[in-house]
Amino acid sequence: MPQFSPADFEPGQWVRHPGRPDWGAGQVQSVIGGRVTVNFEHAGKVLVNVAVVALDPCEAPPD
Repeated sequence: MPQFSPADFEPGQWVRHPGRPDWGAGQVQSVIGGRVTVNFEHAGKVLVNVAVVALDPCEAPPD
């Protein structure tokens, strides 16, 4: 499993939470320290500590 640092994420980028596939794709809203705020399709805004959860970069979901 690749490890990502907060510097690997930027607002507007699309990601998935590997432990919660039911949340769908999420768009990064902000990156502050090791915390990434992501707006997921089916879970809303979630604050993720990337030192604990390795978010997976992905393509934007189809419209």
